[in-house]
Amino acid sequence: MATAPVITRLNRLVRRLPAWAVYAVTLALVGWHFQQALGGHYRPDPVRRLEWEYGLLALQLLLLGLAVTPLRSFAGLNLMKFRRALGLSAFMLVSAHLAVWVALDMQWLFGQMLSDIVKRPYITFGMASFALMVPLAVTSNNALMRRLGAARWRRLHRLVYPLALLAAVHFVWVRKGVQVEPLVYLGLTIALLAMRLPALRPSKRQPAVQN
Repeated sequence: MATAPVITRLNRLVRRLPAWAVYAVTLALVGWHFQQALGGHYRPDPVRRLEWEYGLLALQLLLLGLAVTPLRSFAGLNLMKFRRALGLSAFMLVSAHLAVWVALDMQWLFGQMLSDIVKRPYITFGMASFALMVPLAVTSNNALMRRLGAARWRRLHRLVYPLALLAAVHFVWVRKGVQVEPLVYLGLTIALLAMRLPALRPSKRQPAVQN
């Protein structure tokens, strides 16, 4: 294929990059956005802006994690070594997003928070997505993978599919009204999930296209 040399070079580069770099970049972004909010760069509502930035970054990393398998299947680009780091970094950002909402936005008013979770569908969807992420984050280590067994672990981690869809719908609902950006993210989420359908997977028996 014409792109094979490019993919080969990219795969070689990927092999040299450590997975911990994903965590380092994520922590740097968490700190940078917090500093921006403290420094007055996110006016007029720094709390809502900080909440927004963390949530959007979490969704982006979640979609990057979902893209790993299609990129390998359809393009031959192997980013598997980063998939766990992307998922855990997304969870880190979602936790920061939730912490800002709980501590700074709602100011620990748990009664009001529970009321909003029940009454406001976009918050309901967001909390449901977070709840599904928790068992995935907890079991994203080799010890629990061995304890659960490969088959059970894989079944559990399929929760990433509904939680990604819930997160994308949450994003659409937060923006209120018809806006292009959240609809693009929702479309990307649906496309990445659809690529996992057996009918859309590339056939392993199909001969390679000749140059």
